[in-house]
Amino acid sequence: MDSDSPPPQPKSRAFWLSFLALMVSVFLSALDMAAVGTALPTIARALNDEKGEYIWVGTAYTRSSTAVIPLSGNLADVFGRKIIMLGSIAVFAVGSALAGAARNMDMMIAARGIGGGAILTLTEIITTDLVSLAERGLYQGLIGFMWAVASFSGPAIGGALTLHGTNIWRWLFFLNLPISALAFTLVTFFLSVNRPAGSVHEKLTRVDWIGNAIVVAGSTLAIIGLSWGGVRYHWYSVQVLAPLIIGLVLLVVFAVYEAKVPVSPTIPRDIVANRTSLSALLATTMHGVVSMAMLYYMPVFFQACFGATPLRSAVDFLPGTAVATPSAFIGSVAIMLLKKYRAINWFGWVATIVGFGILSMVRTDSSVAEWAVFQVIPAMGIGILFIAPVFPLLASLPTDRAASVLALFSFTRMFSQSWGLAIAGTILQNRLVQNLPASFISLFPPNTEIAYAAIPIIRTLEEPLRSEVQVAFAKSMSAIWQTMIGIAGLGFICSLAMREIPMTTSVDENYALKESSRKE
Repeated sequence: MDSDSPPPQPKSRAFWLSFLALMVSVFLSALDMAAVGTALPTIARALNDEKGEYIWVGTAYTRSSTAVIPLSGNLADVFGRKIIMLGSIAVFAVGSALAGAARNMDMMIAARGIGGGAILTLTEIITTDLVSLAERGLYQGLIGFMWAVASFSGPAIGGALTLHGTNIWRWLFFLNLPISALAFTLVTFFLSVNRPAGSVHEKLTRVDWIGNAIVVAGSTLAIIGLSWGGVRYHWYSVQVLAPLIIGLVLLVVFAVYEAKVPVSPTIPRDIVANRTSLSALLATTMHGVVSMAMLYYMPVFFQACFGATPLRSAVDFLPGTAVATPSAFIGSVAIMLLKKYRAINWFGWVATIVGFGILSMVRTDSSVAEWAVFQVIPAMGIGILFIAPVFPLLASLPTDRAASVLALFSFTRMFSQSWGLAIAGTILQNRLVQNLPASFISLFPPNTEIAYAAIPIIRTLEEPLRSEVQVAFAKSMSAIWQTMIGIAGLGFICSLAMREIPMTTSVDENYALKESSRKE
């Protein structure tokens, strides 16, 4: 943006009410994703999960959300933002009600995550419609702040709802219903944005149904393979390799097909045709891996190594929460004020690399001050990188590409989070098999994911076995953090390819606030 560009105009009441609707919506989706990890052992026990299927409770959210993200962006371009957002919230509410009422793991898995990915994607897209990239730092920061609050408070809420009673955990999902109602009401009455003209039939013909079918099938199969690998089946088994390979092949087919679609492709080719947007997408991939590794496995670390309850593990994670949440906001505002995005992205990656290096040194005999401070640095870097890659991604492309760009951004982040869970889970499983005493491993059936299954038992063990198990967990967790150093290093290398492009001061008028609302 040029230094002599006109200053941003004050925002109307219609804008702030519309933006409030977005913030409540993103809080709804992010909270559901973050709160479940801490509650998984309790949910598995309450639903009599004897087959170790609880791993699907976490990955089902990622699987279903990821699969519909490209479609939600495509539909938002064709039908308009508001109707697709309302549909996503409604479907999410239905899924939450079913999850809360689940009587077995199959029902729980089927209900998890429906609509969540679309809500996050539509929030990003509508924010782009409302605010130009040059002034988006504040508003993107507020969205990121809300996302981070939900993500890092989720473990505490999950822990609190599993502390007493076997059925209290159901409110982890039932609480989504009043929040969904609030979000639906706010979007209905206050999100007043333009929508494309044309009949329903004309709009249906503009949807890339073939491309979306390919990506839904491919991403679902790939995530199934990732979820099973190293947990239910060995990585080299046909049950893992078949869906993983077929899924990845379908994603390649999707990329080739999209390059040849003449009208309304789900992912236009120019999004990945320049080095700045491509580097932002690659960096987003690495961030998805490292962020989920920390979010999901820090509570596991505290519960396994220090005997913390689910609620206590969330409290122990508060130092990271207290830093990551404002870091997302501060990083976005810094980009807006500096009118530069590369340095903020680089700083985020350096903090993440250094932070995981320090975190890998935590042991069972580490003091409270050590493990509290050591989690702060990686949390700061991860918090910044929740939002920072959006700016180089959008700066290099025209404003009418916003929906496709952000759909791809959200899809990349969610899909890579599946890899983060799979990579961290596999490392932990393999290291635990190597490090745990044989007498302890013999307590579990073959191919059981020992981490979650072992946590409720550790506190009941006699010494010295309990200390031996806790030390083994700490060593195994350290291997996860060491791996994340390398993945974060790849993210930093990818970010070096970004060019510093002036950020646009315009929005796509086809989807902007309605003119009548602007004249208040």
